[in-house]
Amino acid sequence: MMADVQREGSSKRACMKKIGNAIKWMAGILLVILLCAVGCIWYAVKIEPYMVRTKELALDTSLSEPLTIVQVSDIQISENYTIHHFQKVVDRIISLEPDILLFTGDLYENYAAYHDNENLVSQLSQIQPRYGKFAIWGNRDYGGGAVRQYQQLMEASGFYLLQNEGVTVTTDSGEQLLLAGLDDALLGEPDLQPVIAQYSPDNYPCSILMIHEPDLADQYAQDGFDLMLAGHSHGGQVDVPFLPPLTTSLAEKYQKGLYQLNDDTALYVNCGIGTSHYPVRFGVPPELTVFCLNPRSINN
Repeated sequence: MMADVQREGSSKRACMKKIGNAIKWMAGILLVILLCAVGCIWYAVKIEPYMVRTKELALDTSLSEPLTIVQVSDIQISENYTIHHFQKVVDRIISLEPDILLFTGDLYENYAAYHDNENLVSQLSQIQPRYGKFAIWGNRDYGGGAVRQYQQLMEASGFYLLQNEGVTVTTDSGEQLLLAGLDDALLGEPDLQPVIAQYSPDNYPCSILMIHEPDLADQYAQDGFDLMLAGHSHGGQVDVPFLPPLTTSLAEKYQKGLYQLNDDTALYVNCGIGTSHYPVRFGVPPELTVFCLNPRSINN
């Protein structure tokens, strides 16, 4: 009888020990998950929004000599992303020594809530590409009173602001590149006809159209431009594996990266620099895009 009681007690202790070990194991797993979640949140708020990724693409053109173009988009200066943070981007652009700098809109996140015009103009003026700086309007450049300041700020920074218009850039070799830019689609009035009436994209060795919202690209895919550049989407801003991407208006079909619209025209959607609505980025770091426009003979 005593032996049976001892065996029963021993069995209960072994069972309790197993349960205790299982609880400890589960607690350990939960702790790891919690720490990972906290780490991811900390990274998304404190680290990734202030990184700068340079993405380089080589594209064949009919130019006779190489040309380097840098695209920056959706800077969206704010209380969370100030000129102090943006200086890293400016320094990176200068180090890339672009022939042309293109800005596809959204200078401030909310101009009424935060702006630092004098220092921002000073920063942008540091960038001196070989053939100039060109910009278009984004939706944020209209809201919060920005519409009354944006053109003046960009021109003071040395940018040529394109609003439903085109301009030719003449290289040192005498070739002409066509650059065109449309007004914002959400708060402005984009119209390509004034550009097409004055310029024929097919007559240039390389032609580029800047639009802010990428989903407009299909409307202009048959107009003969070699490359369309857009922003607005922030690349979704948060990209969590196995979850659907975050989208915004007029950036649902085309969200980030390079798309071949047809045999003649490609679209590139830049992931932007700043953040929209929430100051977080995860899996979509701030981006500068470098386009190496090469004569076809270089890559063939």
